[in-house]
Amino acid sequence: MLTTQRKKLITYTLAILIAGFAILTLLVVLLPNNLIDVKFSKEVQEHQNPLLDSCMEFISWFGYTPGALITVAVTALLLLVFKYKREALFVLLCLLGGLVSTIVKFFVDRPRPSADIVRVITKTAQKSFPSGHVLFYVLLFGFILLLMNQLKQINKTVRIVVGTFCLLLIFSIPFSRIYLGAHWFTDVLGGFILGLLCLYVLSYFYERGKRTKDVA
Repeated sequence: MLTTQRKKLITYTLAILIAGFAILTLLVVLLPNNLIDVKFSKEVQEHQNPLLDSCMEFISWFGYTPGALITVAVTALLLLVFKYKREALFVLLCLLGGLVSTIVKFFVDRPRPSADIVRVITKTAQKSFPSGHVLFYVLLFGFILLLMNQLKQINKTVRIVVGTFCLLLIFSIPFSRIYLGAHWFTDVLGGFILGLLCLYVLSYFYERGKRTKDVA
């Protein structure tokens, strides 16, 4: 059971995230090519070389098709093999993050960074805000982190290795998307915030179902 103090903390945190995302969205709509975004992109892209290009492309691979589908399918399959059927189902639900980002992209309708402003290594068709990659990484790898923290039956070394890998992807993907010229700073920030909100919803229903199962 959550204490009253913890419930208040969660409520305040969610309110701040929602308000922050709303303000950020308004900023993007009013100022789609603001100086902060351009300056941040130039700073991230300041040091370039082929090896770093490949590294950043590898980091982003897990968010593209078929990379995202393969990652989700393999993770769900491994959980099924070890009899974690419910956890496998919730991992599959992470694919809905793509739908969330697509809907927001449609309404905001922000253009991608153009080659006349920044170096564009990766060209994509969808709109720019929010970053679907960042949203997906926070949702999927954040949920896997939650599982690694809770599924104590899994070998501790495995949980540490998987958890560390997830953290590296979550915190490196924003820089990858900016470095590749696929997104602006406000895009990845919006994707991160929206990813946290989606992760909360997914985790809420996962925890709620688990408590119901334990009581039964």
